[in-house]
Amino acid sequence: MRLLLLAAAGGAALAVASCATMSKDQCLAGAWGEVGYRDGSEGRPMSVLADHESACAEYGVAPDPVAYRSARADGLNGYCRWERGFEEGRTGDTYHGVCTSAQEDEFLPAYRDGQIVHAAEQALSSARSSVSGLGSRLEELDDKIRAKQAEARAEGLTDEQRGAIRDRIQEIRRERADTERDWRRAQDAVDEAEFGVRDVRRRFQDQYGGW
Repeated sequence: MRLLLLAAAGGAALAVASCATMSKDQCLAGAWGEVGYRDGSEGRPMSVLADHESACAEYGVAPDPVAYRSARADGLNGYCRWERGFEEGRTGDTYHGVCTSAQEDEFLPAYRDGQIVHAAEQALSSARSSVSGLGSRLEELDDKIRAKQAEARAEGLTDEQRGAIRDRIQEIRRERADTERDWRRAQDAVDEAEFGVRDVRRRFQDQYGGW
C-alpha cells in the first residue's frame, strides 16, 4: 500500500510539473508586465496568476501582482473586441468572462456568431471523417471477401468446410451492405454539412471578412 501511495504521489507531482504555466527562465526573468499583457491578450482568467505563483514558488520567485494586473488590463483591451470575439468563437476557444460588461456588448455577439461557424465546420469535419472511416471499412471487407473466396478454392477441403467458408462470405457481404448504406448516409451528411458551411460563410462573410 505504501508503494502504491508513493507511486500515486509521484504521478501527481509529474502531472503538476507538466502543467506548469511558467518555466524556470520565465520565473527568474521577473517580467510580470509582459506575462500579464500576454495573459490578457489571450483572454486568460485572473485565476491564472495563482498558477504562475505556484509554478514560480519552486524557484523562490513571487509574482508582482500590481505590474501583472496593469499589463493584463492593457492586454484585455486588445482581446475584448468584436474581431477577436468572432475568431475565438470560430476556432472553438473558451471565453472565460474576462471582459467588462461594456466590452461584452461588442465581444459576445461576435463570439456567438463565431461559435455558429465553428459548429458548422465541426459538423463537416465529423461527416467527412465518417465517410473516410466507412470507406476504409468497405475496403477491409472487400479484402476479406477476396481472401475467403481464395480460401474456398483451395484443394482438399470437405464440403462442410467449403460450406462454412461460403456462409462466412455471406456474413461479410451482409456487413458490407450495411456498411455501404451507412457510407451513403454519411455522404449525404457531408453534402448537408457542406451546405451548412457555405450558408454560414455567406451569412457572416460581409460582416467579419474572409477566413
